[in-house]
This record gives sequence, structure tokens and C-alpha cells, in this order.
Amino acid sequence: MTITRIGVEGGTGTGGQHLPFARAAGADGWLFVSGQTPMVGGEVVGHGIVEQTRQTLTNLLAILAEAGYGPEHVVRCGVWLDDPRDFPSFNKVFKDVFGAHPPARSCVVSSMVIDCKVEVDCVAYKKP
Repeated sequence: MTITRIGVEGGTGTGGQHLPFARAAGADGWLFVSGQTPMVGGEVVGHGIVEQTRQTLTNLLAILAEAGYGPEHVVRCGVWLDDPRDFPSFNKVFKDVFGAHPPARSCVVSSMVIDCKVEVDCVAYKKP
């Protein structure tokens, strides 16, 4: 089995720190996407949950596309929210993206990286 790693150069976290992990790793049709946050160039985008969720899912979809996958290939998502009151608003944006192909999903409330309100990772599958 060959493992393919995408974005092994890592990303940029808060304060410009280098993130020492692949953005995604795949094998035998499976793709595991690392947790995505509402960051662009090391800076958090937006202050509200709707804007942050859109950016987070945009980041997630970009990694999927880079690997040749789309939202229809997502089998499961893991979601972390900073505030449980954001759950309904998060769900509305999530449905906009995955409504036609809803994956299995878990959601927990957890302290987040500075100013982030949401993080999402996923597992996708496409027949090799």
C-alpha cells in the first residue's frame, strides 16, 4: 500500500508558526484531511460562526479538490465548535455544502486555537 501525502510542507498557523503535518494523507482510495480552521495565510478570517464556517469548509474543499475528491466523496466529518450556541448556524452552512451528499458526522464543543470558532476534519473515499 502506498501512502500519498498532500501539503507535507505544512501550513501556517497563528502567529506565522509552521504546522508540522500534512494537510491530507491518502491510501487505497481513502483520504484523511487534517482539521481545517477559518485561516488564510496564518490569519483567522471572520468573527462570526457563519463566516468562519464558510472559510473552514472552503479550506477543506480546496484540499479535497487538490487530491481529486469532491464533497460527494466525504464519508465522515469531525467538527469542533467553540460555543454550543453556534450549532444551528454551523448546521445551516454545513448543509449548504454537503446537503446533496450528507456525510456521517460528530460534533463536540472544545476550546479552540486563538479566535477560531470552528474546526472540521474529514475522511473521504473514492474507488481507486
